[in-house]
Amino acid sequence: MSEKKAPGKLARSATTTGKTFEGFTAEERAAMKERAKELKAGKADGESAVLAKIAEMPEPDRSMALRLHAIIKASAPSLTPKTWYGMPAYAKDGKVVCFFTPASKFNTRYATLGFNDSAHLDEGAMWPTSFALKELTAAEEARIAALVKKAVG
Repeated sequence: MSEKKAPGKLARSATTTGKTFEGFTAEERAAMKERAKELKAGKADGESAVLAKIAEMPEPDRSMALRLHAIIKASAPSLTPKTWYGMPAYAKDGKVVCFFTPASKFNTRYATLGFNDSAHLDEGAMWPTSFALKELTAAEEARIAALVKKAVG
């Protein structure tokens, strides 16, 4: 039997493993709050917002995000920088095509470069939409540039 949900609280529910779901992590709640602020702010200067978010990142995320920003802008100048859930993102016609998730954002062991469904990366019936990043060498930079170009069609 499920517990009654208190106003403003997530319900706890039992799973088949016997564990209970406690709700969102602090990092997930912070990302949702960032997204709500972004929606309220409307169309502010996206480039400034992205660069400000990058400046807040600890190393090595900051260096990687700055390099990705330069690669994406050079590879697809039609993409508009903006923040998305507090992360650097790049949109076409208002839809986020790709985004960078720093490792520090959700305390993970690697950063990721992700692509949303508006990216044209389709290859048959299955293709990757997220890439783990530990470092950026010339090989990774070239692959990212090609992926971003393909993503914008």
